Amino acid sequence: MKKKINLYFMLIAAIAILSTLFLSLWVSYDMIKEQVMDEIRSYAFLLRDINANEKISWENFDSIHDELRITVVHEDGSVLYDNYADEAKMDNHADRKEIREALEYGEGAAIRTSDTLSESLFYFAVKMEDSSIVRVSKQASNAWGVLIRLIPIVLGIVILLLALCAMLAKFITNRLIAPVENVAGHMDHLEDVEVYEELRPFVAMIQKQHEDILKSATMRQEFTANVSHELKTPLTSISGYAELMENNLVDSEHVTGFAKAIHQNADRLLTLINDIIRLSELDAVTEKPEFEEIDIYGIVENCVQMLSLSAKNHNVKMILNGNSQMVYANKQMMEELVYNLCDNAIRYNRPDGVVEVNVYRGKRGVVLAVKDTGIGIPPEHQERIFERFYRVDKSRSKETGGTGLGLAIVKHIAVVHDAALELVSEPGVGTQIQVIFRN
Repeated sequence: MKKKINLYFMLIAAIAILSTLFLSLWVSYDMIKEQVMDEIRSYAFLLRDINANEKISWENFDSIHDELRITVVHEDGSVLYDNYADEAKMDNHADRKEIREALEYGEGAAIRTSDTLSESLFYFAVKMEDSSIVRVSKQASNAWGVLIRLIPIVLGIVILLLALCAMLAKFITNRLIAPVENVAGHMDHLEDVEVYEELRPFVAMIQKQHEDILKSATMRQEFTANVSHELKTPLTSISGYAELMENNLVDSEHVTGFAKAIHQNADRLLTLINDIIRLSELDAVTEKPEFEEIDIYGIVENCVQMLSLSAKNHNVKMILNGNSQMVYANKQMMEELVYNLCDNAIRYNRPDGVVEVNVYRGKRGVVLAVKDTGIGIPPEHQERIFERFYRVDKSRSKETGGTGLGLAIVKHIAVVHDAALELVSEPGVGTQIQVIFRN
């Protein structure tokens, strides 16, 4: 970026300098041309005035071959005298522009290539008293010669200006880019970095993205550590029980109990792995999943029937209230959301407890409410309950076979569906989680 800005500055400077150079040369040539014309005009009028006072013997000018060419032309166009050429061999000049103008208006001027000398000349002609024309001319190359002599000086000035512009361009570029480089070098303390006012929205967006990246990296680290810990626990148990059985250190009456423990830990391990895989899949989704109009009450009804055996094993009663309510959602995700909410309510309930599921349309949209009469959640834990692997009572979570990922999956699905999650809980009384579909 810095190189591009520097290059653009240099390009603009070069265009400006060269444009100024060509314009200056054009103006200078125009001024020199006027100066030459004024010079030969003055000389022509001088010759006319001298000839009027005393007849000039034009042959006296034969030896004057300096920069001026003097030509005398009769009013019929025939050449009477020329100090550069043999007038007898010269063409009739009646058709020459400066001669025609002099005959008509008293004076005339022109710039053209001479037929006689094959050179570009400045011409000025003036009419004398005897109606003949005296014409003075000068080579145009003399005017260009002045400019050519100036070229080395002009080129030296151009090179000097370009060098100066290069230094200025580098200085200005560094000053322009400095705030951006400061932002790049102080991402963790952007509030202390001085930036352009116009860049503040951009810097604020970068800061937010940087914070999100850091937060995401921290969450990934914690998630990896938690996954390792969660996987290690059941695997250690399975390995320990299996090792004891392998070395015949278990009495025959305890084999069944050890096998049951291995089976339970294996089931917990599989459940944990499935939840981790599912969360990874949800995290990896970049496109919005396929949505359709579905009856959320029907999904809840199927889930309640499916979990009826689990509820019975936990000595928990399930109650379903509500009626058919249509929401625009992904069916598979809705089944996961309902299952995790109901499964959580069963696992963390008390014996003879109740799980009440309500589906209805409220003021803000369709509401799915899952309420239990379980252990409840203390206020200091309620904000973190939807974090991955976060448990209020770790020992109870392991007893119930919970992975600590169910509510994290619920939150992820709710975010995808732009649904609101609301938690109301009181320790020892129970918990209610509401999912509000705002569509």
